[in-house]
Amino acid sequence: MPHPEGYRKALRLVQLAEKFGLPIITFIDTKAAFAGIGSEERHVSEAIARNLREMSLVKVPSVGVIIGEGGSGGALGIAVVDRLLIMEHAYYSVIPPEGCAAILWRDRKYAETAANALKLGARELVEQGVADEVIEEPLGGAHRDPAQAANAIGEAIEKHLQELLQLGEADLLDIRYRKYRAMGRYTE
Repeated sequence: MPHPEGYRKALRLVQLAEKFGLPIITFIDTKAAFAGIGSEERHVSEAIARNLREMSLVKVPSVGVIIGEGGSGGALGIAVVDRLLIMEHAYYSVIPPEGCAAILWRDRKYAETAANALKLGARELVEQGVADEVIEEPLGGAHRDPAQAANAIGEAIEKHLQELLQLGEADLLDIRYRKYRAMGRYTE
């Protein structure tokens, strides 16, 4: 659960990568940004918003990998990328299921119902166009064979970076823009 300073540090590294023409790779595993009073006093929402804006305009290829939890603005603040990959058993959502259940039903015991409604699983996210690829995990999950899981992640990142490196700066920005504009459209 990153603090505002974590987002600011991530942004400095994104800007450094852009300055030197290096691709950006982010790994996402957070249920949300830290929500304490101190975090609010140090403007966590501004730090996340700035990351969203700046990462959407970066002129180098970027790949993000959700390796566990990807919840709320905490995850979004480092996940505005050209290609978003997700581990088979990971999730990504604007709100954690427990928080959604607490808001909608005033009871966290409805977290499973909320999770189903949010469609936050890896395959569902690819179907919705939010994620670009599901990275298969070893039998029993990535923790059962970390080396095999790391290998699969590395191969997926390399494949997507090779594709992205073929694109010019204008094409990268245009494709990224169209990708994020297409998300959240209401269709009947």
